[in-house]
Amino acid sequence: MRIDHGGGGGSARTGQLFRDAPAARTIGLVAVVVAALLGSAYALGRSLVPDPPTRSSVTTSATGPHYADQPPADDAPRRTPQGTPDPSPAEAGQDGGTGPDAPPPSGPTDGPFGTQTTSGTALVALTFDDGPDPQYTPQVLALLREHQVRATFCVVGENAQRHPDLIRAIAADGHTLCNHSWNHDVTLGRRSPAAIRTDLLRTSDAIRAAVPDAPIAYYRQPGGAWTGQVVSVAQELGMTPLHWTVDPSDWAAPGAGRIAATVVAGVVPGSVVLLHDAGGDRQGTVDALHRILPELTSRFEVEALPDGVT
Repeated sequence: MRIDHGGGGGSARTGQLFRDAPAARTIGLVAVVVAALLGSAYALGRSLVPDPPTRSSVTTSATGPHYADQPPADDAPRRTPQGTPDPSPAEAGQDGGTGPDAPPPSGPTDGPFGTQTTSGTALVALTFDDGPDPQYTPQVLALLREHQVRATFCVVGENAQRHPDLIRAIAADGHTLCNHSWNHDVTLGRRSPAAIRTDLLRTSDAIRAAVPDAPIAYYRQPGGAWTGQVVSVAQELGMTPLHWTVDPSDWAAPGAGRIAATVVAGVVPGSVVLLHDAGGDRQGTVDALHRILPELTSRFEVEALPDGVT
């Protein structure tokens, strides 16, 4: 009887377990679903949070530009009073902007704002900017003398004032003198006509203090940053605004080989070549002349631009 009683109690408990099983399964299923939903929510949240940057995600280059050395960006073209775009220099404070790949000019005065870009004849003209410089100008003069070539020197007024002996040496060798502003002010063309006139007259006075009555037939705007105003003032003062045809960018010191190769490949009859004898380390330009002068003189007549004196 006890056994039967005990057995009956076990059956009751077993029955109760069977009755509770569906509820347990339901609870387990709910737990699994909740866990899955929580996992999905976590994954979604992680996907919305950006991963922290890693070293491999940063692009660097040992030869990339040093941004602090770059001129400030100015995407909006400046305008002249006439509403036409005002050309800006390729590199702030330096002459540039007409590379060897530029199409050859079709006439002597088809440069920016009607500036002269060729010799106007078959003659090839070498021009040297930013001097005179006591280290490089004498070397340039010696090489020109050796190859019996006369050139055009676009001199900066304050350098002419500091080195009048070099202005006299340039004139004594028969080279043409060109006004290149008082202190290489790239923005000069955007100043008032009165300010431009004062600057150009001051520069010409410094040249003539060294060589009285020296003809100054040309004016070249620093940086090639021509405007209608600076062209008009130069013309009013009796100077032809002088641009260029071939620019080897020697101001950037790319090396003698590249300077020489660009000039030799780019020159055609009538070319005006832009070079520098001051304004930085110009030894590369001086060294390039050892190749430029013999190669050009073997193919062209290389001569200074006329100074208007017959």
